[in-house]
Amino acid sequence: MSNYKNLPAPSPEQGLNRYMQEIRKFPMLEPEQEYMLAKRWVDHEDTDAAHQMVTSHLRLAAKIAMGYRGYGLPQAEVISEANVGLMQAVKRFDPEKGFRLATYAMWWIRASIQEYILRSWSLVKLGTTSAQKKLFFNLRKAKSRIGALEDGDLRPENVKRIATDLGVTEDEVISMNRRLSGGDASLNAQVGSDGEGSMQWQDWLEDESANTAADYEASDELDARRELLAEAMEVLNDREKDILVQRRLAEETITLEDLSGQYDVSRERIRQIEVRAFEKLQKKMQELARQKGMLATA
Repeated sequence: MSNYKNLPAPSPEQGLNRYMQEIRKFPMLEPEQEYMLAKRWVDHEDTDAAHQMVTSHLRLAAKIAMGYRGYGLPQAEVISEANVGLMQAVKRFDPEKGFRLATYAMWWIRASIQEYILRSWSLVKLGTTSAQKKLFFNLRKAKSRIGALEDGDLRPENVKRIATDLGVTEDEVISMNRRLSGGDASLNAQVGSDGEGSMQWQDWLEDESANTAADYEASDELDARRELLAEAMEVLNDREKDILVQRRLAEETITLEDLSGQYDVSRERIRQIEVRAFEKLQKKMQELARQKGMLATA
């Protein structure tokens, strides 16, 4: 998916109002239209179809990006990162799953924005794990819940409670709190003028609409499902595993024709092996999910 040179791009010179006007020109898609475009991309790598899916969701990406205004970063760059996430979502979207692209794309858009924020803020370069990212985006809300928004170090009992709630160590809570409360001057800088002088960047850190806690919970669930997939793959023999990976799991999937040449069998035989392998894998994943409490039993 490389022909996005014609996408409108937000820029400080252009102004966000003009950008928003431009992206409103792209029509929203009906469910049937979206499905057919997605099938054209999945089955034929039709870049025009992918382009239509991206442009029809630029407003969604911009709306989500606006929810991250409080991080002191150029809004045009945040929107650009949102668009990167949107393109990744379109690339991976499977219309056969039964849900709309917007539902699927929201996670990719938010994840792309949050990674950009974490890369851009010098104070959180240490925060590389999912739990540390969750701490960065949710510490202020956690402090608010227990009435501990005053400046300075947290009381030991509050540190312990926040660490437990967010799944990090007490040392990580203390360190992040010091950085967010005063260790980095940019967070305590005044925002704007003309009556806004009392507002600080740290007052804008919490954004309810972004639902970052849910995003990282979704990320944790994705990691768990990847582990489940890896474990379930052991039920397949080497040929089944190779064919299934190349047909459904690889970044760049391969055609039945190419695989039939690799294994010196017919395309139909490759298709049969793929279907059988997928059914075995699906059955094993459901079995493991029940064992691990990830799937309710009937």
